Amino acid sequence: MIIAIDGPGAAGKGTLARRLAEALDLAYLDTGLLYRTVAAKVLAAGGDPATPEVAEAAARSATFMDLNRPDLREEAVGQGASQVAAIPGVRAALLDLQRRFARQPPEGKRGVVLDGRDIGTVVCPDANVKLFVTASLETRAARRQKELRARGEASIYARVKQEMQERDARDSARATAPLKPASDAVVLDTSEMDADGAFRAAMDIITARTTAPPA
Repeated sequence: MIIAIDGPGAAGKGTLARRLAEALDLAYLDTGLLYRTVAAKVLAAGGDPATPEVAEAAARSATFMDLNRPDLREEAVGQGASQVAAIPGVRAALLDLQRRFARQPPEGKRGVVLDGRDIGTVVCPDANVKLFVTASLETRAARRQKELRARGEASIYARVKQEMQERDARDSARATAPLKPASDAVVLDTSEMDADGAFRAAMDIITARTTAPPA
């Protein structure tokens, strides 16, 4: 089973994907961390994430072990991830890693839950269930600010909102694998939902999509 979960930042897709994977006993991959890994490698070497040659070289050297880097959640890395994600060569280099994970789930799992921005449209277009998790910009900015403060990072709501808006624009406008719902995805707006509500709604969708109708 492959469950694809796409959507913009701070919409709640990561939390939801992890809960679904645990509840359904499936392997989980946050594909956004792969792009953060590329950005982190470039920044650590003093490079510019927007430079294709540098970013592509970092992407070709990426492995799943890199997902344990302690700097992946830094804001600068997040912004850099959006820049490298717009580079076709980076996406091509990471596509094989993602598809390999989906085809061969670790630990003998019977399937996977992948979350990102192009899972249902590009990485796994044949996924059994596709969800596009979203929320209003204001809701997502407030969630991201709360997350930053919980990590002890100073943040200003207006700046968080502006950076999120800029990233949304980059992700949606890029020529390669833009952020958008797959044609057969179910859109789940979590603006008025807490984590439990989003989980229940997603489980209902998955059950409806994977349970055969009565004869």
